[in-house]
Amino acid sequence: MVQFSDAQLDASFAALSDATRRGVLERLGRGNASITDLADRFHMTLTGMKKHVEVLEKAGLVATEKVGRVRTCRLGLRALQAEMAWIEGYRQLWTARFDELDKIVEELKAREESHGPER
Repeated sequence: MVQFSDAQLDASFAALSDATRRGVLERLGRGNASITDLADRFHMTLTGMKKHVEVLEKAGLVATEKVGRVRTCRLGLRALQAEMAWIEGYRQLWTARFDELDKIVEELKAREESHGPER
């Protein structure tokens, strides 16, 4: 069973809420990149990209290593299992609610067909 940490979920969802950060994760999924490369790729300043990378690092989604003057980024070791489990719980809840709604609609249709339209 996956344990949910509010701080972990908050950090992850905050990190994933930004399109640039999601793009960085997608890019790093294809291989490591320097912050300079990422800044160029996303047409932003080094300072701006560093801030995005810091948010991703705090969430455990990205790890960086500095060698000389170059800071290289790679995907972090932490998977999004807790986040996926949290979302799955709500998916199941909403699926059950929609299934119940479907039953009610079908009952109303069947009643209308057998008794004619109510006036």
